[in-house]
Amino acid sequence: MFTGLVAEQGKVVSVTPNREGRLLKILSPTFVEEMKMGDSVAINGACQTVTSLESSCFEVQAVHTSLAKTTLGTLKIGHLVNLELALRPSDRMGGHIVQGHVNGVATLRRCSSQGENYLLDLELSSELLPYVVREGSVAIDGISLTVSDVRDERRIIRVSVIPHTWSATTLEGKKIGDQFNVEVDIIAKYVERLLGHNFNQKSELSFELLKEKGF
Repeated sequence: MFTGLVAEQGKVVSVTPNREGRLLKILSPTFVEEMKMGDSVAINGACQTVTSLESSCFEVQAVHTSLAKTTLGTLKIGHLVNLELALRPSDRMGGHIVQGHVNGVATLRRCSSQGENYLLDLELSSELLPYVVREGSVAIDGISLTVSDVRDERRIIRVSVIPHTWSATTLEGKKIGDQFNVEVDIIAKYVERLLGHNFNQKSELSFELLKEKGF
């Protein structure tokens, strides 16, 4: 489990296709000191397993499923990636619950500034949009961000980014049309499951239904 608080940026130093998918080697001297074989690491929000360690690099095997579902398959030598190691039980949980299980991809449609903060408009698929709420949390490339607005008719969510997050992650180098890995809040998915609510059908969530289900 992760929190979406990116601790470091790594650099892709090699991409090697193989039968299983692609081997990704990441340069990250600081993180390598804390890693051991088999550890979980979030790369742009996608949970991967460390398969090899060197003095300043680590390697992961990105399987075909991960490559098809995330932006890992678009990584090239020289690309910067957001990195986070798995949460220790004793750590402060400063972000929100992030599993590293990417649900889909969003596209950057607009970037604007509000004082020193940045506002990003991201287009989501219609399948993911119901799981995102205003003032809720969403993980974008592994970064825990607060949703400031949801525009259902355009399938757009707006997230607010503070200056520290902007400069400490890969967000600063993004441009219009770039894609991001998205993980929606797991709590929303559990609520849907518990309520047996199907977002593809026209049904309303009522106080009576919540009371009936024990909420």
